Amino acid sequence: MRLLTLAAASASALSLLLPAAAAQADEGMWTFDQAPLARINATLGTDIDQAWLDRVRLGAVRLAGCSASLVSEQGLVLTNQHCIRSCVQANAAPGQDLLSQGVFARTREEELRCPGQVAEVLLEIVDVTERLAEATSGLEGADYAAARARTLGEIEREGCGTDQTLRCQVISFYRGGQYKLYRFRRYSDVRLVFAPEHQAVVFGGDPDNFNFPRFALDAAFLRVYENDAPASTPEHLTWNPERIEAGQPVFVAGNPGSTSRLKTVDQLIVERDWQIPAELRRLAELRGRVIRFAEESPENARMTRDALRSIENNLKRYTGMHRALADRDFFAGLEEAEASLRQQAAAGGHVQGDPWGEIETAHDDYMRLYDRYYWLEGGAGQGSALFSYARALVRAALERDRPEDQRLAGYSDASLAALGRTLAQARNIDEPLESLYLQFWLSKTREALGTDDADVQAMLGRESPEALGARLIEGTTLGDPAVRSALFEGGRAAVEASEDPLIRFVLATDPMARVVRNEWRTEVEAPIDRAGERIAAARFAVLGTDTYPDATFSLRLSYGRVAGWTSASGREVPAVTTVAGLWERATGAPPFNVAPVLASARARLPEDVVYTVATTNDIVGGNSGSPLLNAEGQVIAAVFDGNLESLGGAYGYDGEVNRAVAVSAEMVTLALREVYDMDGLADELAGR
Repeated sequence: MRLLTLAAASASALSLLLPAAAAQADEGMWTFDQAPLARINATLGTDIDQAWLDRVRLGAVRLAGCSASLVSEQGLVLTNQHCIRSCVQANAAPGQDLLSQGVFARTREEELRCPGQVAEVLLEIVDVTERLAEATSGLEGADYAAARARTLGEIEREGCGTDQTLRCQVISFYRGGQYKLYRFRRYSDVRLVFAPEHQAVVFGGDPDNFNFPRFALDAAFLRVYENDAPASTPEHLTWNPERIEAGQPVFVAGNPGSTSRLKTVDQLIVERDWQIPAELRRLAELRGRVIRFAEESPENARMTRDALRSIENNLKRYTGMHRALADRDFFAGLEEAEASLRQQAAAGGHVQGDPWGEIETAHDDYMRLYDRYYWLEGGAGQGSALFSYARALVRAALERDRPEDQRLAGYSDASLAALGRTLAQARNIDEPLESLYLQFWLSKTREALGTDDADVQAMLGRESPEALGARLIEGTTLGDPAVRSALFEGGRAAVEASEDPLIRFVLATDPMARVVRNEWRTEVEAPIDRAGERIAAARFAVLGTDTYPDATFSLRLSYGRVAGWTSASGREVPAVTTVAGLWERATGAPPFNVAPVLASARARLPEDVVYTVATTNDIVGGNSGSPLLNAEGQVIAAVFDGNLESLGGAYGYDGEVNRAVAVSAEMVTLALREVYDMDGLADELAGR
């Protein structure tokens, strides 16, 4: 990737300290209650208003880890194929390569349930900052953490009551400077309508990933249901397959996952020198194990294809993030920005004590607890669905007996009801891959904590990680939704009486995970969050509130234009690609082999149709599936990636080179009609 120049790095970092008008024109992931309408319209020559924002907000959708949009009055949802691969895999029969085949539901009866998938539409935003401040006033450490957790739970319960069609979530913004209640309409019955065959989506493979030009048909359609019928969604966004032009104003409405632009320098040093390197090592070893497993048989290769692509994607992403922080000029800009904020805050009497120093002190506990917290709690199971089921069942059984305001986060009455529905849904689970994940987790836990560690000895007993991981998966019956539902409905008595080896394992090891979870919350999260609140107050005092907060997987608006860029090597990168470019790029050899169904339709595909576009929108991971909108708020593309330069977007934005990448509605419509015989779906998108 091209690292930021000194000028660009300093501008990006200092934009956090200067009034918002001084920030780069297209920079920002703006919440829908603080979007800078005047600046947007002045920059782009548009005339969007609050009514425009409200329409877009009600048409935007949040999925598990991704974004999406409602695009018909019958609950049709646009997202990326890579966002719903787990749904495809979960519906495959044993040995069936459904991902390669694709899913093409031409009737409602053919639409496939997506186990565990939830779609959420943001209905309302309510500022609850004062209430949180009053509840935690004068408290520190464990007392602060407990008071905040209790108050958050109260606010969320009051906001949604017992209505299971709603979800309430209090989200922290500006690193604790604001707290807002987000009330969502929640759809827990989500079904798959269309997913193109895998090769049409991954054309170009890893070499093209985070690059441009791109020729990935990375689009998919879901449908939300209520009462076993397609949901009525009159406030959907309008689909517009007209030709996209370079230079036109565009908007992204999605849920960027996480950025660190408002973190302190000390927090970024921890990320650069400890957290990211640890994650890169973990991913590299896991990739090696998955590749070795895949090479053993074609069936193993099928099982691991999606997992391997996800691992490689994250490796490239974390490498880009690390390179950004390792760039001396860029990091010097961040240090300069923080020093300026501290100086101005101190001079104006806007800061109490030394919150930056308190964060540094808390990082001593961070380093002490990180490995234990990650391997016993945060990273436990390493992606094993069966382990996740077991932990959810055990914790649900235990938490249900406690008063609601004393439970672990995520186990409210409403959340438990949603969990019960998820556990009852059938899904295909590849047990050999599950065994690989558990064996990897157990072996890495022993490596990180040590053979003589009491928790490790309690986990493993006299078994090797490999033997234990294999035994737990071979013996469990949690792949059967009827078994899961019976345990969930039976509560604590049923769970504690269960002889399922995975349930017994979690019952024995969950206490140690809870201990380190509590230590992490009180000794790391609480002091850092408390100090972060005071830093945010100082930032507001110096700069005002007309700035955007770090990404928190909450709905944001980004604005920009369709635009190419000049690469670090001097290559002029175009703003759009066309169908003609696909045939020019194709070699016939993987990964540049065109999907057979797409290739067979070549004569029916006009070569001037826009395939993908690059835009200046400020995005990060989590924006996958976001609708790309024109000035009228119509859906003209689906965002599915960024370029290499955008990987440093966790820490700053460079409008000269940071780009979002999207597949056009024009290309998706063409494919539906001319490649996949999905005229009914295309007609629905057209409002017919």
